[in-house]
Amino acid sequence: MVRPYSLDLRERAVAALEAGDSCRTVASRFDLSVATVVRWGQLKRTTGSVAPGKYGGHLRHRLEPHRELVHRLVAEQPDRPMRELRDVLMDHGIELNAESIRRFLHAEGLSFKKKRLRDGAGPP
Repeated sequence: MVRPYSLDLRERAVAALEAGDSCRTVASRFDLSVATVVRWGQLKRTTGSVAPGKYGGHLRHRLEPHRELVHRLVAEQPDRPMRELRDVLMDHGIELNAESIRRFLHAEGLSFKKKRLRDGAGPP
């Protein structure tokens, strides 16, 4: 996985910028892109630091605030097809695509039926 450049490299590159070297010269010397050197210079001017921002982290599911509702809906009708679950959530003002709902259900350990079988169709 890609990681941010070290703070030491950032500080040395910005120090060279502040000493009067051009962005292209600094980029060449430290084997960086010119855009990276420009961004680090801007970051130093605006924040006073070249430290990288937060890296990675966990994104909450958009259904997290509605967790109780989803659990209740699945408990009421565990064989409810995904489309019906999505429609019921839309009736409650929650508009998400089926994949977002599926990921949330998976993360919660809830199972669901993918699609309703027609009468007499499908495996026995």
